[in-house]
Amino acid sequence: MKVTQIIATLDLRPLTPALTDQEQVDIARAHASDLLSDVLANAPAGGVLLTIQVHLNVIAVAMHAMQAAVIFTSGMVPEQAVIDKAVEEGIPLFATGESTFDAAGRLYALGIRGAA
Repeated sequence: MKVTQIIATLDLRPLTPALTDQEQVDIARAHASDLLSDVLANAPAGGVLLTIQVHLNVIAVAMHAMQAAVIFTSGMVPEQAVIDKAVEEGIPLFATGESTFDAAGRLYALGIRGAA
């Protein structure tokens, strides 16, 4: 499923509009975690990360774990420095007011699964 379809279906707020070219990437996997070591160990490459963590380390971990995008849940939004770093690294960021549980459930209903 394309990132654009996920944005529309989950009504996500884009935080990195400069990266709209990245929104055509296909997503088949996702990982929900607030423990960044868990993301490094278990997030499937090319997937989308769901988290409430909004600090700069999220971008570094998303890059290292080869995530295609990050969705900040529960109304969390990172500071501008984090957004700027994501743009620099080419990682699209999105925000939703939904809980991580609800957002993950909606992704699952769309056919997106966790690690294989």
